Amino acid sequence: MHLGVVVPRVEDHSTVDLAVEAEEWGYDSVWLNELWGASSVVELTDVATRTDEVELGTAILNVFSRSPAVLAMTAATLDRVSDGRAVLGLGTSTARSVENMHGMAFERPVRRAHETIDVVKRLTTGEERVSYDGEVVSVEGVPPLGREVPVYHAALGPANRRVVARLADGWLPHMIPFSELDSAFEYIAETAREADRDPSEITVAPYVPAVVHEDADRATEELRQHVAYYVGSGEGYRRAVAEAYPDRAERIADAWGAGDRGEATELVTDEMAADLGIAGTPEQAREKRDAVADRDVLDRLLLTVPQQVDGELARETIRALGPS
Repeated sequence: MHLGVVVPRVEDHSTVDLAVEAEEWGYDSVWLNELWGASSVVELTDVATRTDEVELGTAILNVFSRSPAVLAMTAATLDRVSDGRAVLGLGTSTARSVENMHGMAFERPVRRAHETIDVVKRLTTGEERVSYDGEVVSVEGVPPLGREVPVYHAALGPANRRVVARLADGWLPHMIPFSELDSAFEYIAETAREADRDPSEITVAPYVPAVVHEDADRATEELRQHVAYYVGSGEGYRRAVAEAYPDRAERIADAWGAGDRGEATELVTDEMAADLGIAGTPEQAREKRDAVADRDVLDRLLLTVPQQVDGELARETIRALGPS
């Protein structure tokens, strides 16, 4: 079982220390997110100096706030300092983050993702100077960096999944129900074959929300809050969940939009929680982890602890679900 963890940023626990412990607990990859407050790349460089074998992934860097050239340099540098352990996880982020935080227009996000990934891969792995005149991205005569860094894309909708199929080395889905992952990837596989790519070469590595507590009800409640937040505040996530639970997804989004966080959380059923994440006692959670990992479509799981949980619960969840 290939098992990674998206290390959360929580009070009272160092993100870097948790990432180092994750290697000790048997995880084969650690990933750091980035929105505001800390650079995942700087922290991953710190992790690289304190670990030996664990892969180091960005989960995720958006394709707006760094140019393709900066992303390529970033990936290549992290790969050098970690002796070849870097994975570049990219995504479009959201209009709110891109426009409000970075002051950039959230225009043609799928096209920007496509061209950014295309250019980054040419700049990192190519053998000739790169010239590229795209619709939203262009570079001229830039020398390649000579590093083989896998590029994963956090795609939800069909158009973005076509980007994965045509260009990416891996797929980072989040909030796509387990029951829908096979059909969601089949769309990628069909598109990949049309582009003369072998779908088996695309790593499927979903984010899997996970909470472990001796009180199974407490763990499930934390997972429900996570689901309610994403369905309620993110249009793309709502659409992904609505593939399996259309009525519930709409009702959760309506309640969240009306400011009733409690009702939104209560609307997340046990079935939905079990189809979107892992929650329970240590024994229950490990059984569910193994059952999810056995799905043929998945190559690796990336466990992610809901952001609202306290630091000790986050650490215990990561430790309890580690393979060793």
